[in-house]
Amino acid sequence: MTAPGAAVLPSPGRHLSDPGTRAVLRVQNALLLSARRFLAEAGFVELLPPISGPVTDPGARGSKQVDIDYYGHRYKLMSSVILYKQAALRTFPKIFCVAPNIRLEPPETADTGRHLAEFHQLDVEVAGARRDEAVQLVEELVVHMVRETVADLTEQFALIDRDVRALTHLTQGAFHRMTHTEAVARLRENGHEQSLDAELDWAAEALLSAKADRPFFVTDYPKGSRGFYDRESRTEPGRLRSFDLIAPEGYGELCSGSERTHSYPEIIARMRETGENPKKYGWYLDLVREGIPRSSGFGIGIERLTRYVAGLDAVWQASAFPKLPGVVSP
Repeated sequence: MTAPGAAVLPSPGRHLSDPGTRAVLRVQNALLLSARRFLAEAGFVELLPPISGPVTDPGARGSKQVDIDYYGHRYKLMSSVILYKQAALRTFPKIFCVAPNIRLEPPETADTGRHLAEFHQLDVEVAGARRDEAVQLVEELVVHMVRETVADLTEQFALIDRDVRALTHLTQGAFHRMTHTEAVARLRENGHEQSLDAELDWAAEALLSAKADRPFFVTDYPKGSRGFYDRESRTEPGRLRSFDLIAPEGYGELCSGSERTHSYPEIIARMRETGENPKKYGWYLDLVREGIPRSSGFGIGIERLTRYVAGLDAVWQASAFPKLPGVVSP
């Protein structure tokens, strides 16, 4: 599948009628069907996520939120349904959804091959789960999705020239794991000066990804690098019970997740530490006072996972109607 420059999209008609697009979207469809089967068999209930609300995820690094007028009130388009996933656990202990997200990423990210202004996540949340249980669930889910898709769509992978042997380590499972501290040490050994107190920057992520032969987890991000909903470790103060799943071959991050902060005093303290105004989160904090379960969860970027599995040059190729940061498009 041949791509034009990262920031130059084909016309909708040309993109939608391209045989390569059709093959990629079949791969994406197969990944989602496999995920739904896996999660349903594991006792998960699929919910329809909200598209707008009074607040959304404050932890999306570098991107801007979109305000809308909702009957005279300022609402947000969802950049993540994390707060609503926690709320939904009042209904079912295991939930998932395919959630649309809007994040106005900086225009310069149009050339990374990894960013869209509009994208979808496979969002999962489990009441009572610890961080390591969520990590294990991500691995089992992704292995299942990719293994079934590779087995079922041989012709589609051939059409887009994806050598599925590159996915062999993934389908065998046993993803590698490293802490954020270990990741920083590796990066510095390779001449990249990554801060110990910050999220891995995009160049750092790409460097680690390019040197890997299978997906791997980075865990225990520093406090202050993530949103208030990521729970701080009891045994390692200053470290969060968080994780990212990063693909090999330079494809970068596929998934983010964490064990959640769920008690009212902790959430208020973490909000203040991260500079959030608790008054904005009235409905959420009322719910927290009533009681929400301890939980862990994650979101898998559907277009990013499709890009990696299909071996695409850029993530926009994994969307029927792509919207690149800063590029006006249908």
